[in-house]
Amino acid sequence: MSADEDLPIYLDLMRFKPDALTPNAWAVKAGVSRTVWADMRRHGNPSRRTLEKLLAAANSSLAEFEALRIGREALSRDAMPGLLGDKQGFEWNPARLPRLPLLATNLAGEWGQTGSRVELTEVSWEKLIDQMSRPPSLAGDHDAYALTIVGDSMWPRFRPGRVIAVSPRSPVALGDDVVLRLRFPAASAGKSQPVLIKELVRRSNTDIQLRQFTPDLIFSVDTKEVEAIDKIAGELI
Repeated sequence: MSADEDLPIYLDLMRFKPDALTPNAWAVKAGVSRTVWADMRRHGNPSRRTLEKLLAAANSSLAEFEALRIGREALSRDAMPGLLGDKQGFEWNPARLPRLPLLATNLAGEWGQTGSRVELTEVSWEKLIDQMSRPPSLAGDHDAYALTIVGDSMWPRFRPGRVIAVSPRSPVALGDDVVLRLRFPAASAGKSQPVLIKELVRRSNTDIQLRQFTPDLIFSVDTKEVEAIDKIAGELI
């Protein structure tokens, strides 16, 4: 992967990399597996535990890393209204971003036929668990929401108990992690909806191919069963 392709969170991490180590050697020293390391560079969604391991191996901490990222984003936003060197530009405070609704999620058994081993999740659209801080990247997506990962089918990409931000408005590409919203069962009256939280492998006019990691399976869903495909924007730290 070239430097032009590296995601912002990876570039921020590189500021903490020990000078004597290559990025891969740093990951090895930290005890981060090759799969998790490659996945982080590709998708930019490391778990809190992965970040803690890497930063501890660099004699730093998650608090320092978060302070760097928050400080950089604040500086970028504050500098927008004024010219470089214009003090008034740094006195402007942007409007506070609306909070991100955290919806209730539950395991809903297997999708499809019995024995498919494809993990199905149920989202309760009317049951609000909490309000989460909204990432600046989702400032313009008023339909964005957050979910808690309740199963282990996407491990090691997403650990059970982690909270993810989901963007219905963001364009979806092959290789993205998605929330595939299946059509509501007639009995649910639109309150609880079955979803598949997976990686998008392929899509056509007739079917959508998805992948889960535990167990590692690739399967297809008929487009007639699908209401929408929402992009997972990343894990909320």
